[in-house]
Amino acid sequence: MKHPPNTGRRSRRHRRRGLAAAACLVTISGLLAACSSSGSGKTQLVWYINPDSGGQAKVAANCSTDQYTITTQVLPQDANEQRIQLARRLAAQDSGIDIMSIDPPFTAEFSNAGFLAPLPQSLQDKLSQQSFKSATDAATWDGKMVVAPFWSNTQVLWYRKSFVQKAGIDMSKPVTWDQIINAAAANGGKVAVQSNKYEGYVVWINALISGAGGEIATDTTKGLDMKLEINSPAGEKAAAVIEKLAHSSAAPADMSVAQEGQAGTTFATPQGSFMVNWTYIYNNYEATDPGFNKDIGYTRYPETVQGEPSRPPYGGIGLGVSAYSNHVDQAMKAVECLTSPENQEVNAEITGNMPASQAGYEANGNALQKIYPAPLLKLFQQSLDEAAPRTRTPYWSDISGGLQSTWHPPSGVSSSTPATSQTFIDNVLHGRSLL
Repeated sequence: MKHPPNTGRRSRRHRRRGLAAAACLVTISGLLAACSSSGSGKTQLVWYINPDSGGQAKVAANCSTDQYTITTQVLPQDANEQRIQLARRLAAQDSGIDIMSIDPPFTAEFSNAGFLAPLPQSLQDKLSQQSFKSATDAATWDGKMVVAPFWSNTQVLWYRKSFVQKAGIDMSKPVTWDQIINAAAANGGKVAVQSNKYEGYVVWINALISGAGGEIATDTTKGLDMKLEINSPAGEKAAAVIEKLAHSSAAPADMSVAQEGQAGTTFATPQGSFMVNWTYIYNNYEATDPGFNKDIGYTRYPETVQGEPSRPPYGGIGLGVSAYSNHVDQAMKAVECLTSPENQEVNAEITGNMPASQAGYEANGNALQKIYPAPLLKLFQQSLDEAAPRTRTPYWSDISGGLQSTWHPPSGVSSSTPATSQTFIDNVLHGRSLL
């Protein structure tokens, strides 16, 4: 297994853990590998997918051929649990996984560990040309595209038109976090965010730091010698936003446990005013509350610092082929089909998770134009152009865990949080502290 340079004692500890996990899984690994081909001799490619409303299963059917059938297995809902399940299987060199839907923060880790089969250069070139820059960046590690961008999500600022009319705030111009918190607090509204102790909270922290011109870490190809930059003016500005909302009357009562669903529920209440959330949220209301969408407005993600363009969050899925698959060549052909603009659009139409390419927005007779207002689709694409992926490093899970431990609950965030957080994460990375 390949590790970043300068890993020291921590790498040896990680290797021991990985070997232990592998030993536990050797018995089931052989059984799972047997599922990769059917009795008729036709190859069965097994694609481990993140939970959705059927988009991945549909495109799997679209891309099955006379030579192979693509079947799907659903991973857990939580992104960290997805990572753990896949990493344990791959550490055991389980050939029962052919294709994986991988959350962007874990791409570098999987690639660095040698879990991913290299994408053919022709496929890299094709995907680089068709994909949004943020999608390409998120799919790249150590100078190479290591997963195929499938769908690309971003967050925008959703608002209730009726509320902003009452509050008298002009949404045709860029707005700051300070402005929307003040407007909500002065008019009995709530600002819905994701700030439970989970990856979604780190998405917010990263967007706030990026919006202030900073990064969580740089020089990440140096492994443990990367430069942490949480304790910085950008980190302090990010902490100030969280502190302000958490201690404001605009904070929802469930702020410390709010994930995407809870934020969406808050937005739908009479106190709903502003919400940051992913693209799919737009169609979450109309089925149960017809006409609600008429009161939904949308604009670019709020600025951390007035006058400095925001950096909206980047989310999505990249498709990786397991290095231990018995059918790497066929899996690569399948990935090329799955990530075609036409199938990106099919997935987006079913799930609300937007394509990783502009061509995907225009495929299949502009099907997305029939579901979403044209200005909203344009906003999604503009936001992706300016989006900030989370730091690409094989140690992201440790960094994310450290941020969650030191920035949660939001009500405990203060001007000292960035320094405390950086020290703790540095200690975790170098084996001096445990998460």
